[in-house]
Amino acid sequence: MEQKEPKSCLKRYFFRTYSRFLKIRGNPREVALGFALGLFIGMSPTLGIQMPLAIFIAALLKWNKISAASGVWITNPITAPFIYSATYFIGSKVLELRKSFIPPDEFSFSTLLLMINKAPFILFSLCIGGIILGIPLAILGYYLSFFALKRYQGKITLSVRRKKEALARKKKKMKERLRNRKKQPKKRS
Repeated sequence: MEQKEPKSCLKRYFFRTYSRFLKIRGNPREVALGFALGLFIGMSPTLGIQMPLAIFIAALLKWNKISAASGVWITNPITAPFIYSATYFIGSKVLELRKSFIPPDEFSFSTLLLMINKAPFILFSLCIGGIILGIPLAILGYYLSFFALKRYQGKITLSVRRKKEALARKKKKMKERLRNRKKQPKKRS
């Protein structure tokens, strides 16, 4: 099921990533569940251990580990600042923190102590915001990936079935030709 690749670099990158995702072997439900798990963990403030964590949990739940690892890549060096800003903002609003942490212009020892003092609140805000953003994202990711995988695997199954039927017809014709040749009397010269 080859499709035509787009011309722009960004579109080509997303097309290749999507194509590779569709080719992950496994039950569409398990692959989609692994992907949803990866998306959910990708929204958590566990940067650095997200991928091993996703693979470990996917293995425990018997979901697809490759799709779980690929879902984690929602948090990458480009998107991490935006994701963590959004999760912190949402988490701090839900927890009704009066003063959110704003880093000062100058860095000093007192700034470091203030950051260490505020760290539990910041981390808790990131966790709450990650859960709030992660759940709907995981649900959406599950359904989108499940239906895309079902559609792709359905096309592959149909293509394989058609090829088998064509080969069966060809084999049947060849057998008939061989029978007809055996039935024909041999010509004597």
